[in-house]
Order: sequence, then C-alpha cells, then structure tokens
Amino acid sequence: MLWIFAHPEQRSLSGALRDEGLRTLREHGHEHRLSDLYAMGWNPLVDAGDFAHDPADRLVVGSRSRQAFDRGELSDDILAEQEKLDWADAVILQFPLWWAGMPAILKGWFDRVFVKGLAYGVQDRATGNTLRYGEGKLTGKRAMIIVTLGASASGVGPRGVNGELDGLLFPIQHGTLWYTGMSVLPPLAVVGADRFSDERYQEAVETLQKRLVALLWEEPIPFRYQNGGDYDEHLVLRPEIEPGRSGLDIHRLAG
Repeated sequence: MLWIFAHPEQRSLSGALRDEGLRTLREHGHEHRLSDLYAMGWNPLVDAGDFAHDPADRLVVGSRSRQAFDRGELSDDILAEQEKLDWADAVILQFPLWWAGMPAILKGWFDRVFVKGLAYGVQDRATGNTLRYGEGKLTGKRAMIIVTLGASASGVGPRGVNGELDGLLFPIQHGTLWYTGMSVLPPLAVVGADRFSDERYQEAVETLQKRLVALLWEEPIPFRYQNGGDYDEHLVLRPEIEPGRSGLDIHRLAG
C-alpha cells in the first residue's frame, strides 16, 4: 500500500493519524511505502528537467511527455514515485482541505507523476477507445482519501455553506483517480479538525482503523464507466438515463 502524505507539520493532527494508520497496517500484515511530500522536499513544479534529455524535445510539452514516458527518460524522483505506484495495490491520499482543494504540493505530485502514457492518453489497440473513467493502466488499484478540514459535518453536508463534501472532492475522486482507472472508496473526512478533543481523537483513530482493515473489500463509489454504454459519442450521459437531472450525482449509478 502506498500512503501519500501532504501536510507540512509532522506534529499535526494529520501527522498523528498517519502514524496511527501506518501502525494499523503493520499490525494487520500489510506492507506499505510512504511518500511524505513535505519531508521529501517534493518539487511540485513541472519543468524541462522532468523529461527527456534531448534539448530539441524540450519545447513541445505534449509530445515530450508521451515520448519521455515511453523511453523511460523521466527524472529520478518521478520514476521513484511511479515505481511505488506500480508496486501498490492500494493508495491512501492524506491531506488537509485548503481553499476547497488539495495542497499545491500534492497537486504537483499528480502533475509530475501522472504523465501521458501512464495516467492519460491510453488507448485500447483493439477498439481505439480512449481508456479513462474506470479503465486505464491503473485499473485494479484502490484509492481512498483521508481529508482533514476545519468545517463541521453540517457545514459540508447537503445544505452546508461550504458545499457537500462529495462535490468538493469530485475533481480528485472522479476527475483524477477514477479517470485513471482506480476504484475509489468513500472518503474518510475528519471534520472540525481545528478544535479536537482527546475523545474525538480516539473516535477518529477507531474510525480510521476500521476503514483501513476493510480497505481491500469495501465497496467503491459506483461511478459510471465512460465506455460502459451510459455516455454517447459526445461523452454526454444518454437522455434515457437520469432523465431531467443534471449535476455531479448523475455520474454515479443509482442506488
């Protein structure tokens, strides 16, 4: 299991929960690797040094990224993260919700590691279909988000001022993880993280332990497959499916 941790403070609530989670994995016999992005000094910026060493190739970002992946000429730090990703059968993404999104360092991890030919731009040679939204090279891996946020549970509820949590996380859960073929488990949200009591901490630890123990058999979010027949040739949900409805929820199977 690969645990990606994106918080700058080791002594934070997030850091304590990470340690509890890794301890739980060890106690249940799971191998794990940790990418602590701040501790690693991870560079979140895509630059020419990430890719091919041929100067003539450095000005064409789109083609370069595909060629670089095919030739194995990515920078060493990217290759190391891709090797961890290839090794893992499940990925934990742990981060605080900042300004309704993930920290920039984690966004930069995706920008640099999820290159063309690995996470996107993958095609089925037999059909010519682009493999995304439930299909792709990362199919078969599971992913779960652990997110801490200062908002209350009601504040990220169906009528909460911050917006519903599933909507806030839709870009990463659906647009990134499911896009690449990964099965996405329901997130674990630790709310009210700026005012935690010892009792609430113990409750959070117990919830985290239960979720990690069940990680390999818990039912994932039932997102629709792009190539499963629910979408037309313009990638629009067919009119007979969820008629009259719009919004993010229509991209989940009913029930």
